[in-house]
Amino acid sequence: MAEIKLADISHDQRLLAPEETASTPGKRRLASLDVFRGLTVALMILVDDAGGDWPAIAHAPWEGCNLADFVMPFFLFIVGVSVALAFKRISNKFEACKKVGFRTCKLLFWGLLLQGGFSHAPDELAYGVDVTMMRFCGILQRIALSYLVVAIVEIFTKDSHEEDLSTGRFSIFKLYYWHWIVGASVLVIYLATIYGTYVPDWEFVVYDKDSILYGKIQSVSCGVRRKLNPSCNAVGYVDRQVLGINHMYHHPAWRRSKACTDKSPYEGSLREDAPSWCHAPFEPEGVLSSISAILSTIIGVHFGHIILHFKGHSARLKHWISTGLALLALGLTLHFTHLMPLNKQLYSFSYICVTSGAAALVFTALYSLVILVPLSLATNFAQNRFVFPSLVFVGGYIGVEAHVSASKMDRHERNACLRDGS
Repeated sequence: MAEIKLADISHDQRLLAPEETASTPGKRRLASLDVFRGLTVALMILVDDAGGDWPAIAHAPWEGCNLADFVMPFFLFIVGVSVALAFKRISNKFEACKKVGFRTCKLLFWGLLLQGGFSHAPDELAYGVDVTMMRFCGILQRIALSYLVVAIVEIFTKDSHEEDLSTGRFSIFKLYYWHWIVGASVLVIYLATIYGTYVPDWEFVVYDKDSILYGKIQSVSCGVRRKLNPSCNAVGYVDRQVLGINHMYHHPAWRRSKACTDKSPYEGSLREDAPSWCHAPFEPEGVLSSISAILSTIIGVHFGHIILHFKGHSARLKHWISTGLALLALGLTLHFTHLMPLNKQLYSFSYICVTSGAAALVFTALYSLVILVPLSLATNFAQNRFVFPSLVFVGGYIGVEAHVSASKMDRHERNACLRDGS
């Protein structure tokens, strides 16, 4: 059984790359985590740019898990590991909470700015927002919520983690029992809501100007519980009640499903006989699914705790591999037995297990690679190839490059690009 002790910082010098910032000479970066972060950003750019041409790497229309569906859980896993390492020493809880609050507000601000609908006329390079149609949720908002919850738990339970533990395979779980209580509470709330909430009939106005139903009111018949289909799931119902249907995402992935378009799994015009829900908005980063997503971050925090408390690479790798395989096995079992299918749109528990297990194994592989590669090569590769170019990748993601290119086009060229989905 693995011995659990607080590892000396010097023990991990081979794995840690020094900070580039001169003002923080005492801090260290985990090179394998930097590489993982950079690869995830690169994956995000790949699926955003090529997903339309290669449906196998785009988001699954509903059930299932394609390459693009791993991006969000990977980011949340990375956030969790980072939280564990960032708060391994807390001298002032109030100051730590201030930093967490400030970072959370920054994420929320950028999330609303980038995905809230401020760029409402890209063909005119015009900005502004229609508050009646503003999208409240998004990727950064989900990351902000997960970060806030796990960071607060980490800060206020840190006093009980100062003592070293002796032996015991599951001692690390006992040491951080508050994290798992929060995780279990999140899971109970999620499962109770999706299976216990009554979803009534509902209606909406079609705002897609390309649709023949534009401006018309459509109705969806439900009156059921425990449904996980696109039209009558509790996740969508909660978002319609809390956010308002006009503030949800108007181009959900389910439009590429066979029920909605003849070009499935590619994007295409909706069928004339498509069900009414094909025209409806759906929020993939909504309230209930974002609560469920906290679990992905808690699992990441656990992997960060292993770095802090397990002495020796072998003990860490054994724990990570066994945990990753267990998560994969549980998630796939839930999916193939039809107890709970993989579903990124609902952020189902099986989806959490599979994507977190995959994140665990990828992170373990990168950690092992850094051990084998000489320090200078590993750290230079991590920082110079993945850390700083991430800023460029994110800039491309938010549309900076697209807007610069668009500024050089005339009106007709820009409109052609928009029609083609460029």
